[in-house]
Amino acid sequence: MNGVKRSWMVYATLLVVFWGVWGAFSSEPNSRYGYPNEMIYIIWAFTMLIPAYFALRGNRFDRRPVAAVWGLLAGLTGAGGQLLLFQALSEGPAYLIFPVVSLSPVITVLMATVLLRERIARLAVVGVVIALVSIVLLSIPGGGSSASHGPWLLLAILICIAWGAQAFCMRKAALVGVNDATTFGWMTISGLLLVPVAYAMMGGLPSGAPWQAPALTAVTQVLNAIGALFLVMALSRGKASVVAPITNALAPVLTIVLSLAVYQTLPNVWGTIGIVFALVGSTLMVYSDEKTGEDPATAPGPEAGVAAGVAHAAPTVNQR
Repeated sequence: MNGVKRSWMVYATLLVVFWGVWGAFSSEPNSRYGYPNEMIYIIWAFTMLIPAYFALRGNRFDRRPVAAVWGLLAGLTGAGGQLLLFQALSEGPAYLIFPVVSLSPVITVLMATVLLRERIARLAVVGVVIALVSIVLLSIPGGGSSASHGPWLLLAILICIAWGAQAFCMRKAALVGVNDATTFGWMTISGLLLVPVAYAMMGGLPSGAPWQAPALTAVTQVLNAIGALFLVMALSRGKASVVAPITNALAPVLTIVLSLAVYQTLPNVWGTIGIVFALVGSTLMVYSDEKTGEDPATAPGPEAGVAAGVAHAAPTVNQR
């Protein structure tokens, strides 16, 4: 029981690693080769098929309507948020948009506590608050700007709501007995359904892009896709009100550390404080969860097969 109870920490840690590395290098195709963001989305949607294959291998695909509803909701809110992000970045500054978007765990926590009646220990509440503060601190730019409010602000708020709701839908799917493989399968389908929308936004395939652009995009987006699978697995085993703040706080920390090592860039004072806050907040939440005797994963156990499939695929994942 203890191993099952703590298994969400393993998947949350893997999520932080994969999304942290992805965050450090995800902008390379666009900044280095001018590759369109919509094309990056299209490649990401197809890379979702890779972890979906390993997740579904040897596992039963839940054909119940409730599985389709929550799986599609999780997929469409996540993929829809990605498309809105492209539009927001074309109208406003990234350093103002991402602080708003990064507050999506607030939506998840509120939905989990109100709709799922999840109860959090006082120590965990302190950890959640510290983790959310760290997200804001990590997003404070180093210099000033005179950028004004515009349509991008509404889009950023909508993205924040969409991604917060996505984590809630993942947790809800687990609580009604939908296995991880099915939820991720529907998320993959949802991402592919929006490919024509991304293509229309782009206005046609890019011309003149070197082969390095799609190749680098594919490599970085595979990290994104596998991280999404680990998010599903973490949320099916742990409380959404704890998992969401941890992953959203620590992934940017790893991104900053990698950027420091690879690009020789230093975080500003607020970023440094944010790193400390993220570590303290996540530690408090994990410690509080271990102190409680209850098992936060209230969903049935068909997810175990997914863990075996991912473990079998681990050598391939680690060699990327």
